[in-house]
Amino acid sequence: MAKRTVSDLDVAGKRVIVRVDFNVPLNDGVITDDNRIMGALPTIKYLIENNAKIVLMSHLGKINHKDAEKTEADKAKNTLAPVAKRLQELLPDTKITFVGATRGNELEEAVNSLNDGDIVLMENTRYEIGETKNDENLARYWASLGELFVSDAFGTVHRSHASTVGIAQFLPSALGFLVEKEVKFLGEAIYSPKRPFVAILGGAKVSDKINVIENLLEVADKVIVGGGMAYTFFKAQGYEIGTSLLEEDRIEVAKAILEKADGKLILPIDTVVAKEFAPDAEAIVVNSTEIPSDYMGLDIGPKTIELFKKELEGAKTVVWNGPMGVFEFEAFANGTKGICKAITEVPDVLSVIGGGDSAAAAIQLGFKDQISHISTGGGASLEFMEGKELPGIAIIQDK
Repeated sequence: MAKRTVSDLDVAGKRVIVRVDFNVPLNDGVITDDNRIMGALPTIKYLIENNAKIVLMSHLGKINHKDAEKTEADKAKNTLAPVAKRLQELLPDTKITFVGATRGNELEEAVNSLNDGDIVLMENTRYEIGETKNDENLARYWASLGELFVSDAFGTVHRSHASTVGIAQFLPSALGFLVEKEVKFLGEAIYSPKRPFVAILGGAKVSDKINVIENLLEVADKVIVGGGMAYTFFKAQGYEIGTSLLEEDRIEVAKAILEKADGKLILPIDTVVAKEFAPDAEAIVVNSTEIPSDYMGLDIGPKTIELFKKELEGAKTVVWNGPMGVFEFEAFANGTKGICKAITEVPDVLSVIGGGDSAAAAIQLGFKDQISHISTGGGASLEFMEGKELPGIAIIQDK
């Protein structure tokens, strides 16, 4: 269902709370990848240009609230202070105030002192134990800081947290441009695809993607499966998989999926194997149904890359989630590289990568600009592909 976006709101002179995704990687307090900050800029700049008073909220990392000593260590490690510094560098003409608190007088005074076009960045929402529990009192308090709410953190819209769902219960709400873009591309790819529609699934576990596979078998013309999850499917057919990754408790599920697939599920035909999980392990290529008992599969083989390329020929919509092998190790990255390259070579195709490791792989391997859309939310995009309603989007309402 269509939701209104930030451009539908009258934001001039209003205090606008924006839930962004500034969950960036840090190394000793230094941001190593600012893509998520960059992704939030279109919405933030729009609000600045339209004279809103902006309150930014985000989580960063995890906070252990069960052990006081660990809580303090996590808070020190996961402060948003480095993000405020980077944001100021990106928006040099904007007054940005970082408040190292999630409630109280300092925060309230900073928000009340905002001039049009100014920004307050609040401390990590997960400093609050009630954030992940969607505590109503916390959500109500945060909502009291603003007059409007904008949801622009796609990576968290599948979670019913106080800052993603709770605040929207109390304020007129809209989607930010980043979330709007995610919904547009994923929605078009999954629910109204141009055909043929080919889905590619990789990654380690069948259990993570059972519902995704089942949903895609209903809507896609072909579902290609690679990565560690493929070995459970081979085991389900009675083949030797050696020491490859296996989910024994999912073998029956894999059998049921294979029966249901009716030929639409495409599995690897050869596999790159090694005796140990290591970047310098000696690798050989074998048929996928003939993996030696003391070897483990770590990537799809060259014949499989060619097979998958052939299955992609003529596709008009391609959705990919999950790498084809251990792409972090150069010796076992060829499958993921090959799939990335194959997708970019399909003419006139809508190509969508569903976040997580496959998104990281596409960016790391240099294919970012050749893909129609790379999702910013691994978990959220997976649940979208399952056909689930995402609470952080569903809650957006016209008030």
